[in-house]
Amino acid sequence: QVQLVESGGGLVQTGGSLRLSCAASGRTSSNYAMGWFRQAPGKEREFVAAIRWSGFSTRYADSVKGRFSISVDNAKNTVYLQMSSLKPEDTAVYYCAGRSSVVVTTTPRDYDYWGQGTQVTVSS
Repeated sequence: QVQLVESGGGLVQTGGSLRLSCAASGRTSSNYAMGWFRQAPGKEREFVAAIRWSGFSTRYADSVKGRFSISVDNAKNTVYLQMSSLKPEDTAVYYCAGRSSVVVTTTPRDYDYWGQGTQVTVSS
């Protein structure tokens, strides 16, 4: 089993930046893929970004491409989501997720492990 804990959420103004962290405990390696998802009020949980634990492959939702960046620090067993140029539409609970596969997918049901989520609120 892998335990995931998110941190770094908060309230920012439009155009601001935040960096989310996902600390992983348990067995992690290049055999795993990690992802960030978000869920806004009244909406389905949606894909944001994903990466192999090795860092060789990344994917982004069109809505965040060019504004968000996902990365991995293997030494710290931590996945990051750097968010810039934030918009009110980015307001949501952000979840870190992992799966025991190198295949980077965009569907929540493909992921086996989930964090508790961290709230990101972008004010107008």
